[in-house]
Amino acid sequence: MIWLQGLWYRRSLWHLLLLPVSLMFGMLAAIRRAMYRSGLLASFRLPVPVVVVGNIAVGGTGKTPLVLWLAQFLKEHGYRPGIISRGYRADVCVPREVTPDADPAQAGDEPLLLARHSGCPVWVGKDRVAVGSALLQAHPHCDVLLCDDGLQHYRLRRDVEVAVVDGARGCGNGFLLPAGPLREGVGRLNAVDAVVVNGPGAWSGYPMKLAGDTFRNLADGSRTAQVADFKGKKLYAVAGIGNPQRFFDHLRSLELECEAHPFPDHHPYHRGDLAFAGADVVLMTEKDAVKCAAFAAANWWMLTVEAQVDAGLGITIMDKLRKFDGRQTA
Repeated sequence: MIWLQGLWYRRSLWHLLLLPVSLMFGMLAAIRRAMYRSGLLASFRLPVPVVVVGNIAVGGTGKTPLVLWLAQFLKEHGYRPGIISRGYRADVCVPREVTPDADPAQAGDEPLLLARHSGCPVWVGKDRVAVGSALLQAHPHCDVLLCDDGLQHYRLRRDVEVAVVDGARGCGNGFLLPAGPLREGVGRLNAVDAVVVNGPGAWSGYPMKLAGDTFRNLADGSRTAQVADFKGKKLYAVAGIGNPQRFFDHLRSLELECEAHPFPDHHPYHRGDLAFAGADVVLMTEKDAVKCAAFAAANWWMLTVEAQVDAGLGITIMDKLRKFDGRQTA
């Protein structure tokens, strides 16, 4: 998959060969969305407002850190959010609650991070309408739902749409799948309520960046380390996220020189994947760490980061939610 993503972010002959398939994909996607908008395909509204955080491109753009930021923001403003997610590659047949000690293979790596850090109920499942309904039944105090991904899951009606764009990679070559990384055309960004741009780039939207310089040991979670603790050591870095280069660039910005080893997004790690001869330290993202903790070595460390987001995004979302509150009390 990594080699295909490499093609998406530059132009080559492959794109021309795949363009007919991309045109068909775009046509089917447009027809599907029109059928939902016209009512030919049924969509369902939940009894509380729904905020969808998604993207139009395949691969990670920073949605999960943004959902954590939004959950905290909403709690600070008196809301009691719940979080729903697909649970990519998770073994989920029916809606299921994710607890902080859940098995990542059963819950999914990103929902597990949300359960550990949000302080909110987190539920996963294929059908987000059913998942949202199950969460609200189990946690009737929740008065707003955050949907991690699902911008194209039109069966679930939403009150706020937030699209996240990778500032560095943008929308790649601008083509739809499979010639490019896009699930929907770039024009879809004009229809959402807010665009968030993760990292520097030429895109217009609310700026966001991931910040952090503290590392936590996988084998002993009580141990932390700073950048200075790794100076002069032979460092290896792994990342199985949507854009591994973002993690490697972050380490470089901390003046850590590492041998980089990218893996596909949501990679199911095995101990042999990280058996680097002569490594003093192996560094990884927290998303990778949740799948490696069960067999962690003493020299494996994860970088903890949090999203820093333009406060204007919170104001925009609060305005939308107040309108929903007004409809509920009218």
